[in-house]
Amino acid sequence: MTAGRGSANLPRILIVDDELAIQRFLRTALDSGEFSLHQAENGHAALAAAVAVKPDIILLDLGLPDMDGVEVIRRLREWSRVPIIVLSVREREDDKVGALDAGADDYLTKPFGTGELLARIRAALRRSLQQVPEPVFTFEDLEVDLARRRVLVRGAELQLTPTEYDLLRLLVSHAGKVLTHRQILSHIWGAAYVEQPHVLRVNISNLRHKIEVDPSRPRYILTEPGVGYRLRTE
Repeated sequence: MTAGRGSANLPRILIVDDELAIQRFLRTALDSGEFSLHQAENGHAALAAAVAVKPDIILLDLGLPDMDGVEVIRRLREWSRVPIIVLSVREREDDKVGALDAGADDYLTKPFGTGELLARIRAALRRSLQQVPEPVFTFEDLEVDLARRRVLVRGAELQLTPTEYDLLRLLVSHAGKVLTHRQILSHIWGAAYVEQPHVLRVNISNLRHKIEVDPSRPRYILTEPGVGYRLRTE
């Protein structure tokens, strides 16, 4: 493991990847003075670094030489809630779902842009700093008051069904984070519904028709194809 430049007061990012080209790209993209950069080149080194460095966020490749990245996520989640963003060439839906269900917070498929990576990092860091959910979530024209159970769009209060509100509240509580179909179905409807994605699709569609200006081009509830949904924060 090598440590990059940066003050101890800066957010610590642990980069876990064994490809030299990706290591160089990430260090160049993130070496702006905003972060303290650290590196691990395999799964066992990553687990050790997570203890020694205490990173604020982990950027994790799945194709590591000594163990699969999903196993690294599972082991980390036994004791740590550090945000984990997977950076992987694996594009299959089951790979994405498996990593997210194991405990990853986000998933970016290589290649990706520096701007998107930085936006995902900022969103993950903001979530990790929130010890309790903010009582009022606002983004553009959408406002969700969790304490009062009120939802407003462009200042007008909406009438949501209890299920629609619970669904929106779950997305707000994990704003910026990808939630898989199974995670949402289990939380809102229970374990018996995890194999019934049509139930979720219908309710997402109904919710979008109430909060989106153009439900066919949603601005708030974004679809992660074949994986789940994410409430936009950028």
